[in-house]
Amino acid sequence: MKWTEITIKTTTEAVEAVTSILYEAEVGGIVIEDPNDFLFQEKDEKAWDYVDETIFDTGYEGVVIKAYLAEEKNIVAELEMIREKIKRLPEYGLEIGEGSVEISEVDDSDWADSWKKYYKPTKIGDRIVIKPTWEEYSKTEGELVIELDPGMAFGTGTHETTSMCIRALEEYVTPDKTVFDIGCGSGILSIVAAKLGAHRVIGGDFDEVAVKVANENVALNGVGATVDIRLGNLLEVVEGSADIVVANIIADVIIMLSKDVPKIIKPGGIFISSGIIHEKLDSVQDALVSNGFEIIKVEKMGEWAAVVSKKGE
Repeated sequence: MKWTEITIKTTTEAVEAVTSILYEAEVGGIVIEDPNDFLFQEKDEKAWDYVDETIFDTGYEGVVIKAYLAEEKNIVAELEMIREKIKRLPEYGLEIGEGSVEISEVDDSDWADSWKKYYKPTKIGDRIVIKPTWEEYSKTEGELVIELDPGMAFGTGTHETTSMCIRALEEYVTPDKTVFDIGCGSGILSIVAAKLGAHRVIGGDFDEVAVKVANENVALNGVGATVDIRLGNLLEVVEGSADIVVANIIADVIIMLSKDVPKIIKPGGIFISSGIIHEKLDSVQDALVSNGFEIIKVEKMGEWAAVVSKKGE
């Protein structure tokens, strides 16, 4: 099979939004080449078995995202949609950098053999290891291994925004906790919560592709008895309240969520929010405080921040 390779040059800030646009187009896979991810891992004493630095020698200082469309797709229509949506991202306060969209043609065999070089087992926090399904890994005592196939997933969990959420979940999840995951994407955070021993986990996403992928990853990791992935606005498709709510989205959405999350979180519950660029950190904290949350912790990695807050008793 022939595939059309789409190459997009953008910024770290816009990665989440651009990948969401690409998955709306039902691409066959995504590779994110972000030098900021490598530099963070290089500085992290727990990082190991990562990728060759020369992989990021793209000739572009920002992020290069590659996605693949099958030959039976209406390439012209899909590209027009992708370009238009990326062009509009600055309207939502996102800096997209060059924002260029280019295409080329590749063979199925080339894609199958080449993209896997980007993914190696990575340890995040004290216990969580994100492992591509094809990689061998001998876990040590106490480690929890999350199996992912990045060919079908929305990322591997190693981006700073996700890493900070995982570290926070490690700190707050205990066996008696119920966790809600807003905008669950690949389901990585829902799976992590379940692996950490959460009693019940519900993840939600507007995107049907994301829900399908998340359910596949849940099954792959054997946590289907604990994790329930639902299509739609999680605030509308859940009953009851959670001990922990996690949202790895973008700052503007978190600001909006700060008004509604109190409805689905128990008094004293923990709200973990990430995907926040530094410039909007103060606005996010102000919104949380004004809606009854106490700021417990702010963590920063690279260009991103995460906020852990607590609902008033």
